[in-house]
Amino acid sequence: MLDSLDWLFDAVALIFLAVILTILIVGFVWLGSLPGNIARKRSHPNADAVTVLGWVGLLFVILWPIAFAWAFIRTPSNPAATMKEAGQ
Repeated sequence: MLDSLDWLFDAVALIFLAVILTILIVGFVWLGSLPGNIARKRSHPNADAVTVLGWVGLLFVILWPIAFAWAFIRTPSNPAATMKEAGQ
């Protein structure tokens, strides 16, 4: 009886594999773009550099947390970011 359902088991396994691969790819893209998106929303003066470091940080894992922290650093040379955060 199970021999006649082999095609069904193969199809379900392929569907699960496709879903898992899709989730991994979407998660990879989301993680790579996260520091850059945060830096842009906070009007960081080096938002492009943070974005690049976020993507490179996925290859060299130690760099991604640095990009993430750098996205949150306030710079005194950017008064627009501090005024936006203060609600002015």
